[in-house]
Amino acid sequence: MKHKTRVIVGLSGGVDSSVAALLLLEKGYDVQGMFMKNWEQDDTDTQCAAAADLDDARLVCDQLEIPLHKVNFSDRYWDRVFSHFLDEFRAGRTPNPDILCNSEIKFRAFLDHARSLGADLIATGHYARRGALPGGRIQLLRGVDIQKDQSYFLHGLSQEQLLPVCFPLGEMKKPKVRERARAAGLHTADRKDSTGICFIGERRFSEFLKRYLPTQPGPMVTPSGIQVGVHQGLIFYTLGQRQGLGIGGQANGDGRAWFVADKQMQNNSLIVVQGGNHPLLYRDTLSARHLHWVSGVAPTAGLRLTARIRYRQPDQPCQIRPDGQDSWLVEFDQAQRAVTPGQSVVFYDGEVCLGGGVIETSWNREIQPVATRPAPAVNA
Repeated sequence: MKHKTRVIVGLSGGVDSSVAALLLLEKGYDVQGMFMKNWEQDDTDTQCAAAADLDDARLVCDQLEIPLHKVNFSDRYWDRVFSHFLDEFRAGRTPNPDILCNSEIKFRAFLDHARSLGADLIATGHYARRGALPGGRIQLLRGVDIQKDQSYFLHGLSQEQLLPVCFPLGEMKKPKVRERARAAGLHTADRKDSTGICFIGERRFSEFLKRYLPTQPGPMVTPSGIQVGVHQGLIFYTLGQRQGLGIGGQANGDGRAWFVADKQMQNNSLIVVQGGNHPLLYRDTLSARHLHWVSGVAPTAGLRLTARIRYRQPDQPCQIRPDGQDSWLVEFDQAQRAVTPGQSVVFYDGEVCLGGGVIETSWNREIQPVATRPAPAVNA
């Protein structure tokens, strides 16, 4: 009897992964579901934070008449993702845990466990595509739905991780996905999309961080060293931020809103400027570390590409070149707003996602950042 290709689909309890399973089932695969629990710090004796998601995944599997496996990766998530997340905040950077979660959990731990269950392939509900390269290598391509394309979050995947992966939604747009779910009567058809970091949920981000990191208030100062407020701890702020600064009218201000321009860990000061287009919010050059190239081969130095420094940002023309053993310089045609250390810069050549790295620092090629004076002591 001919072996039927077994695909295990990572089911989150959302509409995207549900439709991914539906499409594979319609194509004749032996489809099974797997629900991954990656966070249990907020569980109690009577309530599990992931219980509602698991219930939705179970209902979908019942409707599709496929088995559902459950696995707990919480310990591995803590060691490989969350510990790094905290370390980056301690260092004054703003990490993106979803990227590391993909490379360490969803396409490594999940893949290994699925293979132990006899899977030939795994699948997820990501909006991305695969393409072929000479010699059997795989390209990572943007999803057709530009508004939902998730290649940015997948740029850290290796060839070994991409080879056994299916992205059934890569050629679809989100409205069509919901339409297919409704037509099939799937329980998740109209479920609201999840946003933000999974382990934080609907809570205030600052309140969540306080559970794990000590806070150290300090001065908010202008680039010229004038104190205009007190911050609650540098870990709670990111470059370009406007909300939550708590700076009211200032006698020396001009009435415009204040924005975070820099974080100075050495003296625990937050540099703030007025106006969303202030020059200190913009940089045209950055240095990136921990570069990963999807194909396994770095692109040619000086090659003209496009890049994103945040998810859903329009592509920005740039040139890249190596700058040391594990560092590359990225020079943009136009200065970029709020280039944030700890976030990822991801490179594209047309539809192909080439890879990316973690932003280390940034500057302007012609105008160096204004040096700030030593911060004053915090007002009592």
